[in-house]
Amino acid sequence: MKGIQIVTNDIQNPKLQRIYISENIPAAEKLYPSNSVTTGFRGFGVAITGSSCYELSLMDKNDRTELLNNVYTKDGLGLSVARISIGASDYSAELYSYDDVPFDTELKYFSVERDEKYIIPMIKEILEINPHLYILASPWSPPGWMKTGGLLCGGYMRMKYVECYAEYIIKFIKAYAAHGIKISAITPQNEPNTQQGGRMPACIWHPEIEAQFIKILKKKLTENGLDVEIWMFDHNFNDTDRVIWQLSNVEGLAESCDGVAYHYYTGRIEDTRALNKKFPKLARHFTEGGPRLYDNYATDWCKWGIMATKALANGFSSFIGWNLMLNEVGAPNIGPFGCGGLITRDSQSGELSFSGQYKAFSQISPYITPKSKIRALSVGEEFGDVIADYPKSDRAPCGFLIENDDDQICVVINSNDTKKQVQLKIDGKLWYAELDPNSISTFI
Repeated sequence: MKGIQIVTNDIQNPKLQRIYISENIPAAEKLYPSNSVTTGFRGFGVAITGSSCYELSLMDKNDRTELLNNVYTKDGLGLSVARISIGASDYSAELYSYDDVPFDTELKYFSVERDEKYIIPMIKEILEINPHLYILASPWSPPGWMKTGGLLCGGYMRMKYVECYAEYIIKFIKAYAAHGIKISAITPQNEPNTQQGGRMPACIWHPEIEAQFIKILKKKLTENGLDVEIWMFDHNFNDTDRVIWQLSNVEGLAESCDGVAYHYYTGRIEDTRALNKKFPKLARHFTEGGPRLYDNYATDWCKWGIMATKALANGFSSFIGWNLMLNEVGAPNIGPFGCGGLITRDSQSGELSFSGQYKAFSQISPYITPKSKIRALSVGEEFGDVIADYPKSDRAPCGFLIENDDDQICVVINSNDTKKQVQLKIDGKLWYAELDPNSISTFI
């Protein structure tokens, strides 16, 4: 009998078990790798928000270095992508843009000086640990004077300032490059369909204005020799029809875009399949979704395992969570909203605690590289619902197979509160395993 390793999701007390081959376990559900393959996956990451940088800056330098090594190297989570905000977001310690001087269309007063206090230094420390980190930058709002209402919080983008705003983004990219931080991708606006009731930096963009801005920005990126991708939209799954309309009706938009960014707050990730069918060359990226501080914060690993499985099964090219670090009340927070960080730092004791998302990433992220081939697992059709369990819903295990040059890794999620028996049919062999309730299991 041959054995493989299974890594459990008990982060505080990790353990290894032996799982053995069995040729015939009739009570187990069979899981088969599908024929659909995802390749070129850039990896997992989180948003290095202003609030996250502020919390990191309060840590002892040695403790911070140890933590960041755990997050950004393959010995820990192995995160390889990140998202930062262009100016303030709802999770910033200050409310500002890079040019708050009204109607400064020449951008004479443009400055990233506020970011130089603790945001840029923290990002640079992370880059010292992982210099290949792929950074996406997203604005939560243009300067208030470019919008209706004149405020950072709320309002609509005005067409007359689109050209100026494109120059503003170019200046940001160059300013960060001068600090040794390469921006690899841009989204034009975080959540362009909402102004969040004026509670946070936000801006609504008409679909045609967003499309024109993307075309202008692409032209300016090319003229300045900047190798930066544009991922349009950066909002929820359920508004995929908006994206398809823009790409279908605005000439040259599809050629100016490299991808489409999505959040998970409303709709289903399967909604994005319609986009992939019509514009298969555009990559799709999961760019925001994080733990809720007061809702199973430390134990919702199955939720994130399922979400990651769905993203990989649907051919997404990256997966970025929300705040890297917040304090025990989810602050600093302009909103205020109920988000938690991937990691929580207690403001009084400095003690760190870890979210269910952190634990889910630890089961998945270290094993995936851009060269990995990823196959979703499908459940054998010979197993259906157990009627004796009625009315309790019994969810089939889900997961995926990671194929690397020298190994195969299988991640399986059992989100039920009962144990599950499964067989993994890989390369003609059946591997038997018992999955603990509410567990993510990683088979190597």
